[in-house]
Amino acid sequence: METFKAHLDKFISINDEELASVLSFFQVMEVKKKQNLMLEGEVCKSMFFVLKGCLRKFFINEKGVEQTTDFAIENWWITDTFAYERQTKSNFSVQAVERSIILVIDFHSQELLLEKHPMMERYFRMIYQRAYAASERRIRYLYEFSREELYMQFSTQYPGFIQRIPQYLIASFLGFTPEYLSEIRAKLRS
Repeated sequence: METFKAHLDKFISINDEELASVLSFFQVMEVKKKQNLMLEGEVCKSMFFVLKGCLRKFFINEKGVEQTTDFAIENWWITDTFAYERQTKSNFSVQAVERSIILVIDFHSQELLLEKHPMMERYFRMIYQRAYAASERRIRYLYEFSREELYMQFSTQYPGFIQRIPQYLIASFLGFTPEYLSEIRAKLRS
């Protein structure tokens, strides 16, 4: 849990005793590659924090094609925030991209955690602010950049993803077909 403590220390001050108490509100899970943690249509009961591995959030579009909207690697959170906050059915699925170790907290446990440890309110506020800012930036990129520029921006900002995540999932995240992404990559190499 040193990874989680180091992550928390970036946002709040927390001692070992407080950390032990905070962790008691979470469940540690090991998940297999392609294991679903939540399916579209289920009530979104949990948030997931990646200790090791990679998760993705996606939906099935009107053509029956999976559309990836988010990835989460080490020290990142992922959930359907809208459905989680309202405890309603999700419009997304969450799945492991690779074998992963995650922390899971459900809505009720998070409320109890925030009551017992008010400093975690600050932590989650800061996490949400960063996530919101990243979403705003991504929306702007989608409007402003050509497809090639979008791929270049993604590969520059997240070089580890290019090596780690299958090309078809990167294509899905960027709104491309895998074939089109192959064309862009070939064009950039030449």
